[in-house]
Amino acid sequence: MPNSVISHSLFTDYDINLFRAGKNFRMYDKLGSHVIEVDGKTGTYFAVWAPSAKSLSVIGDFNGWDKSAHPLSPRWDSSGIYEGFIEGVKSGTVYKYAVQAQSGDWLEKGDPYARLWETPPKTASIVWDTYYEWEDKEWMGNRYEHNGIDSPYAVYEVHLGSWKKTEKNESLSYRELATELVDYVKKMNYSHVEFLPVMEHPYFPSWGYQITGYFAPSSRFGGPQDFMYLVDKLHAAGIGVILDWVPSHFPNDAHGLAQFDGTHLYDHADPRKGFHPDWKSAIFNYGRNEVRSFLISNALFWLDRYHIDGLRVDAVASMLYLDYSRKQGEWIPNQYGGNENLEAIEFLREFNETVYREYPDSMTIAEESTAFSGVSRPTYIGGLGFGQKWMMGWMHDTLSYFKNDPVHRSYHHGELTFSLVYAFTENFMLPLSHDEVVHGKGPIIDRMPGDEWQRFANMRLLYGYMMTHPGSKLNFMGNEFGQSTEWSIERGIDWSLIQYKPHATLQAFVADLNKIYRTTTALYENAYDQQGFEWIDIGDHQNSVLSYLRRGKEADDVIAVIHNFTPAVRTKYRVGMPFEGKYALVINSDDEQYGGTGNYSQETMDSVPSEWNGRPNHIELTLPPLATLVFRFQPEGKKGKKPKAKAAAKK
Repeated sequence: MPNSVISHSLFTDYDINLFRAGKNFRMYDKLGSHVIEVDGKTGTYFAVWAPSAKSLSVIGDFNGWDKSAHPLSPRWDSSGIYEGFIEGVKSGTVYKYAVQAQSGDWLEKGDPYARLWETPPKTASIVWDTYYEWEDKEWMGNRYEHNGIDSPYAVYEVHLGSWKKTEKNESLSYRELATELVDYVKKMNYSHVEFLPVMEHPYFPSWGYQITGYFAPSSRFGGPQDFMYLVDKLHAAGIGVILDWVPSHFPNDAHGLAQFDGTHLYDHADPRKGFHPDWKSAIFNYGRNEVRSFLISNALFWLDRYHIDGLRVDAVASMLYLDYSRKQGEWIPNQYGGNENLEAIEFLREFNETVYREYPDSMTIAEESTAFSGVSRPTYIGGLGFGQKWMMGWMHDTLSYFKNDPVHRSYHHGELTFSLVYAFTENFMLPLSHDEVVHGKGPIIDRMPGDEWQRFANMRLLYGYMMTHPGSKLNFMGNEFGQSTEWSIERGIDWSLIQYKPHATLQAFVADLNKIYRTTTALYENAYDQQGFEWIDIGDHQNSVLSYLRRGKEADDVIAVIHNFTPAVRTKYRVGMPFEGKYALVINSDDEQYGGTGNYSQETMDSVPSEWNGRPNHIELTLPPLATLVFRFQPEGKKGKKPKAKAAAKK
């Protein structure tokens, strides 16, 4: 058995004062378990915040789980922190905290700041460090070019445990994903991956959204350094990494944050503020200074130790409103009588200000489904300060439109055009996420009407519309090749479908579309600016045709986009153009190589100097059935445009 506890501290008075004020955002450097040397002796320093505990000790394999063997001492400054050094406890040691509540009951808790946990269903923490020899210096030095607000975001959303299964139906490890996933994402020309929460969670079917180990990647797939290796390889391939982050709620598992010291330490005691009715989980107390230090420290930890490029914050709407999913009488109004959660709003502002101050080349993204104003606007003008916000209205209206048989789409034309009424009120990301392929919704391709050919043509048309619409993009794994069953974390996605031509050609179209989006400045430079979009014809509902321009920062950097949302071929169809000259075809979703008819291909068109759609020039062409056509204006003497360096996101 290791020696008894030695009095030792890593904290300064300044650290403690910041922590108590809710301003210490590097608490992971002090709280938790740290292998250090004290007076020439190697061991582990433990520190944990448990202000209402009657007593507290470290238990584990090293002392036979004897709660009397290694008690920690409370600090003299009433910070509520227990600490101590135990000689001989090494990296890899399994442990918990034995916490005696004021009632006398003993609780066995994992370490809130643990870097590694046992693989579920086991629940203990493990002493570990996050040392790693990174090889992504070039990426990190130039990250602003990939993460700027005027950079292209073609995001591939991934659940690590079900992206691909082995023959034994087991999940791939971080190391295996570092080869297979990285190669695939690069092949598909995505700019970023977004991982559903990688943080340790006891219940696999929660998809990672019920977190107990906020500072540890799930041990189901390997250790911390293995996950770092995956991030390193993604960066080497030129791919950014976004993590889903969940500061909105946490589960009530006995070994987790709930009732940590016998009290509602991290949440509210009153269930009208502290219990989430949808997820049966606990809601963080954003008004408690030490809780804010915990959460913002956690956000910075992933950006710091794991070189993560961005955080997508889950369920922001549930944080903003006190009456979220609650009936009258089930919630408490704020001090002004309103339903806004003022403490959560201030927390989110401070989170964003801190992230962008410390890592100005990173990105924060809000999953926020309401009309709350200024989610992606700077905090100094009253916004929440996020870099981007999911455009849930676009997703809902677009999928609703595509469900309609094309013969009826003329009556639903406004479902497509309405998004442009508010498209520039926020920095929007267009999501076709995991939420759209679960809970009985089925796969996206099942929402496409018609026979097999029409269903896949509709999928190509959907992606053509999505990738040319203002805003950044996100697509969930399997969507890119037409996954034909609802997503299941037990089965994973069905890679065998790619052997069939309709799925393979859809996948090829998405790969080419991603490449075109990322290399066409007119499609992303002004993604959040009205100057980057202009209708050509918004009103041709009878033909169910939409046409518009996308503009880059240079005056002649123009893309013309034409969508035919019916299977009817439109001959001699005129489209007004802004300039006289040549318009080169960039992509045609009806091309035979993508599974289209291949009957209506035109490479380059010369405009006719005759007014149409209120413009001095036009082109006349045949519109293929259920198809997207993209043309680039070709100024005389220019062969094309190359992507330019991007400025860092400024909030």
